[in-house]
Amino acid sequence: MTGFAYPEISPVIFSLGFIEVRWYSMAYLVGILLGWWLAEARAKKYNWGLSKTNCEDLAFAVTLGIIAGGRLGYVLFYGEGQYWQNPLEIFAVWHGGMSFHGGIIGVITATYIFARMIKYPYLKITDLVAPVVPIGIFFGRLANFINGELWGRVTDVAWAVRFPRGGYLPRHPSQIYEAFLEGIALFIVLNLMWRNKWCREHNGVISGTFLLGYAACRLIVEQYREPDVQLGFLWLGLTMGQWLSVPITLLGAYLIARQIWKKFLI
Repeated sequence: MTGFAYPEISPVIFSLGFIEVRWYSMAYLVGILLGWWLAEARAKKYNWGLSKTNCEDLAFAVTLGIIAGGRLGYVLFYGEGQYWQNPLEIFAVWHGGMSFHGGIIGVITATYIFARMIKYPYLKITDLVAPVVPIGIFFGRLANFINGELWGRVTDVAWAVRFPRGGYLPRHPSQIYEAFLEGIALFIVLNLMWRNKWCREHNGVISGTFLLGYAACRLIVEQYREPDVQLGFLWLGLTMGQWLSVPITLLGAYLIARQIWKKFLI
């Protein structure tokens, strides 16, 4: 049989009585903490007028947006109405089920409310947050691989992996593809842009590039990722992840185009 056998990594790092510390939750924690640290350091270095307290509140708002948006996004986009039969299950995030597109919506909403509360330019906030988001994506996708979930389609490539829950068939390790594209590659692009003064000073360019870049990576990787079993392929043979990336693409393109348009008008 072709492909590598899945390494059978336990999703639980360690247990303390009834408390289990899992790789997935640790990925969220590490991603948020590293992102918070980097964003706060940059806000201070470039004198963006955000205090330490502001950065702490921003990190808290983003965390709420990720959790609430990610969970509700999964319920609405992937739940197929099953959660309405047992509404309390919506809050059982420990049972799994988070949508990154829902998380984006949650973070957009949370940062908008935060910016209004402190009377700060909204897109300047999102430009500070966007370059650090790939850190969390990277660790999150590695956690997906450790959990043996969200595997790819059956393939005969030499690096295929046989996941137990994937029927032990050789499949694309699509979680690793996403970790490298949405995590490492997107992080490099956005942080090179951050070093460019024009990109940094034109609100929305970095945020738009994040949205456009993430959507492009997701559209590509979905070609190798197995569609969600409860949904399968949708209209035009696309997956839910691809359809959800369409409005993200349009929004990202708009944010970049508006600044380019302003430059030519001036």
